[in-house]
Amino acid sequence: WDRCQMLSIKGISATVGQEQQASTQEKRVLEDLEMPLARRETETLFQEQPETGNQYLEDTLLRSYLKTHLPPKVLEEVHQDLERFGNRLLTKIQPLSWECELNPPVFQQYDAWGRRVDQIHTCSAWRRMKEISAEEGLVAEAYERRYSEWSRLYQAVKLYLFSSSSGGFSCPLAMTDGAAKVIESLGIPGPLKNAFDHLTSHDPKKFWTSGQWMTERRGGSDVANGTETVARKQADGTYRLYGFKWFTSAADSDVTLTLARIADAEGQVNQFCSRGLSLFFLRVRDEEGKLNCIQVQRLKDKLGTRQMATAELWLQGARAELISAEGRGVAAISSMLNITRIHNIIGAVGFMRRMISLSRDYARKRVAFGKLLKDHPLHMQTIARMEVQVRGAFLLVMEIVRLLGLAETNLASEQDQLLLRLLIPVAKLYTGKQASAVAVEAMESFGGQGYMEDTGLPVMLRDTLVLSLWEGTTNILSLDVLRCLTKSQGQVMAAFLSTVQKKLELASGTEELSPGVQRTREAIGSLRQFMEATGSEQALTMELAARDFSYSLARIYTGRAKTGITEPWNGSGALLMEHAARPDASSTDVCAALRWCNQELCPVALESGRGSYGRGAALQDSALVFGSS
Repeated sequence: WDRCQMLSIKGISATVGQEQQASTQEKRVLEDLEMPLARRETETLFQEQPETGNQYLEDTLLRSYLKTHLPPKVLEEVHQDLERFGNRLLTKIQPLSWECELNPPVFQQYDAWGRRVDQIHTCSAWRRMKEISAEEGLVAEAYERRYSEWSRLYQAVKLYLFSSSSGGFSCPLAMTDGAAKVIESLGIPGPLKNAFDHLTSHDPKKFWTSGQWMTERRGGSDVANGTETVARKQADGTYRLYGFKWFTSAADSDVTLTLARIADAEGQVNQFCSRGLSLFFLRVRDEEGKLNCIQVQRLKDKLGTRQMATAELWLQGARAELISAEGRGVAAISSMLNITRIHNIIGAVGFMRRMISLSRDYARKRVAFGKLLKDHPLHMQTIARMEVQVRGAFLLVMEIVRLLGLAETNLASEQDQLLLRLLIPVAKLYTGKQASAVAVEAMESFGGQGYMEDTGLPVMLRDTLVLSLWEGTTNILSLDVLRCLTKSQGQVMAAFLSTVQKKLELASGTEELSPGVQRTREAIGSLRQFMEATGSEQALTMELAARDFSYSLARIYTGRAKTGITEPWNGSGALLMEHAARPDASSTDVCAALRWCNQELCPVALESGRGSYGRGAALQDSALVFGSS
C-alpha cells in the first residue's frame, strides 16, 4: 500500500508541477503527504469545500429567460429584488436550513405530570423560515398581482431559488399557496376572508401556513375509496370531523383543508365514491393554543424531509367549516392539487440546479490523477448531461407558471388553459423522476465525500427522492394524463401539438437548429401514428402505454429520452429550441437544444411496435414479476 501510495503521490506531484493547476493549498497537502506520518499535521484539510455564490446572479439561464420574457420595467424591479434575495439566501437562509436538518421536530405526548399535551416542538430556525417566507412574500406575491400576469412567474422564481435552501419549508408553502388558491377559486367568501388574508400576508406575526389532510389508512392517491373520515353537522351550521389521517405533512400548520363524508340525519354516509366527499376548512388550534379536538398519534420516521413534522392524527370531533358544495370536495380541492404539483416541479428543478452548481464548483477545485476534475473530459461530459437536463426542466416549469399567470389574470386563451391542464401532470411526473436521477449522479461526482452526512449532500438526495411520491406517483399521474385527454375529447392533444408546431416554426429559421427541428417533427409524426393506431384500442392497452406516452409528451415538449442521466442524450425539446432561437442566444443555448436531439424521442411508438402494450404483454409482465411459467 505504501509503495503504491508513494508512486501515486509522485505522479501527481510531477503533473501538478508541470501544469501548475493546483492551488497553493493543494501543493502543501501533497508535500505534507510525502512526509513521514509522525511529522504530518493533524486535521489537515485534504479537499476544498464546494461553494456557490449568489444563486440568482450565477444562474445565467434564469437571467436570460427573465430578460427575454419580462417587460423592461418589471424586469428592472424584479432583478433588484432577486439580487437582494440571492444574497439573503447565501448569508442567512442557507445556515438556517442546516439548523433545521440538525434539529428535527420532536413530539411530546405528555407533560411532566401525565397530562396529554400532544405538542410538536420545532426548532427556532424552522420558525424563522416561516417569518422569512412571509417577509419575502413567497405566497403573497402570487395573489397581490403587482405585475399582473407575471406575478405568478415572479413568485415561482423566488421559490425556485429558495427551495433547495428552505430546510424543508417549501412543503408547507406549497400547501399554503394551494389553500389560498382554493379560497380564491371559491370567490373568497366572507367566512374565509380572514383566513385568506392570513395565508397571503407579508406580516410574520399574521402569516398562517396550511396543511392538506387527504391521505388516510386505506390509500394515498385513491382518495375516493380511501377516505373514511365522517363529518357530522352541528346545530350552528358547523361540522365535527371524526377520522384518522395517516399522513399530515407540516402538522404544525395553523389551518388545513381536508376531505370528509357528510353523515345524513340517520348517521349514514355515502361510502367509496368521490361524489360523497366534501371539502372542509379547520383551524388546527384554538386561540389559546389548544388542539381542535385532535390527537397526535406519532410523528413519521421518514427517509428525508426530516426537518418537517409529518404526523398521524386522530380527528375526534374537530370543529370545521364546509367550504365546498356537498359532495363536490374533490372538484373543489383540484385547484389546490394543481398548485402543490407546480411547487413540486419547482422544487425538483431547484434541487437539480443546486446539486449541479456544487458539482461544477467542485470540478474547479478537486485534483485527481494529476489534474483538476474539470480537465477530465468524461467527468465534464457527465456534468454537461445533467446541465442539459436541468435546462429543459427549468424551461418547462417557467412555461407552466407563465400559463398559470395568464389564466389567473383572465388573459389565457382556451388553448393556453388546455395546455396548462396537460403540462402540470406531465411535468410533475417527469421532473420528479429526473430530479432523483440527477441527485444520485451529482452525489457521485463528489466521490466518497458525496456519501458523508456532514457535507449536506445526502440531505439533498433524500429530500429529492420524495418528489416522485408527493402529489401523485409517476403511474398515478400518467393515468391522470390519459383522463385529461379523454375528458377533453381530443382538444388537449390538439392544443399540445399546435403549440409545439408553433415553437418549432420559430426555431426553423435558425440553421444551426435544423437537425433538432427535423427530429422533433419526426417524433410528432410517430406520436400521431401511435394515437391513430390505438384510438379504438381497449383500456388495457392505453393503461400499459400511459407512462411511456407521458414521457413522450415530456420529451417532445422539453425533455430527454432515457431515465439514466449518463446515457446518451436522445430527446428533443420544443422549449429548448425556442430559447436557442432567440436573437441573443448563446452558443451554450444552441448546444443544449441540440443535445436533446439524438435518438429516440417517442418511446411510446417504439414500444408499441415491439408489442409492449397488448394483453399478452400484460400476462408476461405478471409472469416476470411473480415467476409463474
